[in-house]
Amino acid sequence: MDYLKLENQACFPIYALSRVLTAHYKPILDEVELTYPQYLVMMVLWEHNQLSVKEIGEKLLLDSGTLTPLLKKLEAKKMILRERSKTDERIVNVSLTNNGLQLKDKASSIPEAFKCSLGLTTDEITLLRKNINTILDKTKK
Repeated sequence: MDYLKLENQACFPIYALSRVLTAHYKPILDEVELTYPQYLVMMVLWEHNQLSVKEIGEKLLLDSGTLTPLLKKLEAKKMILRERSKTDERIVNVSLTNNGLQLKDKASSIPEAFKCSLGLTTDEITLLRKNINTILDKTKK
């Protein structure tokens, strides 16, 4: 087997799939005026209400240099509030505003719209997510 052929690489189809999936999200997320990375941040906050920047980064596997501009844009849209911790100024806590909470209702249709845009069943998406998570879990150190 020629391991340097593109068709023999595991990384290329994963990369290509990531781009395709993100492209499927774009028109859906345009309706709620979010980018895909902003949507990820909002989902984490809808689940936890308030987290530190570090905690958000850990959950999304993003460093603060990538996350900070996303948070600034969400704050400018009045979706989140960033505040320094009163007990430790190095910690910046992020919480949802009323606008951010209200957006959750609008966003509730996004997962189904995404699934329909792909033409996949719930079982197919569940299997895909399970397989990807298995690889991610094996690569975490």
